Amino acid sequence: MAMTEQQALEHRRLWWHSRRGMLELDVLLVPFTEDAYPTLSEDDQRIYKKLIDNEDQDLFNWFMEKSAPDDAELVYMVRKILDRVQPD
Repeated sequence: MAMTEQQALEHRRLWWHSRRGMLELDVLLVPFTEDAYPTLSEDDQRIYKKLIDNEDQDLFNWFMEKSAPDDAELVYMVRKILDRVQPD
């Protein structure tokens, strides 16, 4: 299914917002935004947007599994992203 022009613009904005300038985050978030985000449900897309609104240091700690978000939705999305790069 082709994206509408509005969806394509939103996806480009999200891609830029996913580029954090921290290699550890970029290697997780940019490919996820490119490959997985378009296939997510609307609810999961909303959670992803909520996730990337957090500070880089928090994201880094969550993805390195040094800490976990307080928000269960964010815990779910961090796990979903990590599971893409760390399959069983």
